[in-house]
Amino acid sequence: MNNTKVIFWSVIVAFGGFVFGFDTAVISGAEQEIQNLWNLSDTMIGQMVAMALYGTVIGALLGGFPSESLGRKKTLIWVAVLYLVSALGSALAPEVYSLMFFRFIGGLAVGASSVTAPMYISEISPASKRGQLTALFQLNIVIGILVAYLSNFFIGGAGDGNWRFMLGIEILPASLFLIMIFFVPRSPRWLILKKEKIEEARLVLKEIDPQTVEEKIALIKSNLNPNEAISGSLKEFVSGEFNFSILLAFLIAFFNQLSGINAVIYYSPRIFAETGMGESAALLSSVGVGVINLVATLIGIFLIDKMGRKFLMYICSFGYISTLGLISITFYTGLGAGTPLIPFLVFTFIASHAIGQGAVIWVFISEIFPNHVRSYGNALGSGTHWVFAALIAATFPYITSLLGGGFTFAFFAFFMLFQLIFVWKLMPETKNKTLEELETLLINKK
Repeated sequence: MNNTKVIFWSVIVAFGGFVFGFDTAVISGAEQEIQNLWNLSDTMIGQMVAMALYGTVIGALLGGFPSESLGRKKTLIWVAVLYLVSALGSALAPEVYSLMFFRFIGGLAVGASSVTAPMYISEISPASKRGQLTALFQLNIVIGILVAYLSNFFIGGAGDGNWRFMLGIEILPASLFLIMIFFVPRSPRWLILKKEKIEEARLVLKEIDPQTVEEKIALIKSNLNPNEAISGSLKEFVSGEFNFSILLAFLIAFFNQLSGINAVIYYSPRIFAETGMGESAALLSSVGVGVINLVATLIGIFLIDKMGRKFLMYICSFGYISTLGLISITFYTGLGAGTPLIPFLVFTFIASHAIGQGAVIWVFISEIFPNHVRSYGNALGSGTHWVFAALIAATFPYITSLLGGGFTFAFFAFFMLFQLIFVWKLMPETKNKTLEELETLLINKK
């Protein structure tokens, strides 16, 4: 097997996750300055931050359609173009509504990327390495988040209007992603199942592993639905045959966001400032969030194909419950105000997420649907993820100002008890199984 080739393609496609992470986190350093500049209410600043997430919801829910018709590669090219337009428009926005529009455009790119990039990587990866290679997308997300925090910290002292530089610098990684994506081939599974381009798929599979080309082609073709009129269609996806996979995708995405992870990512400077830290210390603590996220993600990627998806989700669930509960208590009691206690608990929460949900979600959703409906399955899982991300980001400033951080973090901790039950009772282990083996396992489990 030509591991170098597969890794090279996976790294390029996963770089879309870097732009995704940068776009997601960069607003955290700019939102308070933007709120002061245009005298925005807490509700309005929440809507401004969430505008990208509204776009992400639409991009995720609809991202399966271009992935099916245009293919994974062409969809990612358009994703890169949208990132470029968003970065340039956001940096030059003359008022808040223009900024919200261009952030919405960036959100479309994030949503489509979260559907298409993990799907592409899972389709070219061997079963024994699929977890690690698909998780490269998540690794790039957290690197992008860290770089955004660092960028915000260094630009933060540049004077009035520095938020424009914070948002505009995204032009650089977006341009690089657009150039690099031309160097990957089209997905062989998509070529065979959607376009019947056997020869082009054969060339790609030869580059991956010349010894197993015909075996792989036969295996992929065996997944074709004998009813060609509905094979791979949305009608087939909602026919009831894939209900268990749909339930799994919905629940893992639902719990991912009900942990409060995106509230922490988007509003970490605000959270730290509310514990008595100064502005500079709050921004620097946000850099700590990015560093911990990166280190813990690397640990999760190392373990995901060795220990399995469920093991990481157990670690994650117990970590969530304990850290969120303690954060809630510290807000209620005022203990540790102005000390490193809250940052320490937030860092531990981030580590729990990165080792578990962060490393697992995109891998798991990409594995549990058959080849011919994977685009719709990824869109459903990603769309669920972003619907709840948007709701939480839009309401977090208002809820915390109204009810306090103690209530908010207790709410998140409560839902993580149900995630633990989900992992224990419902979640199957998918490591070391081919996509075709998983199709047989999950379709038969109704």
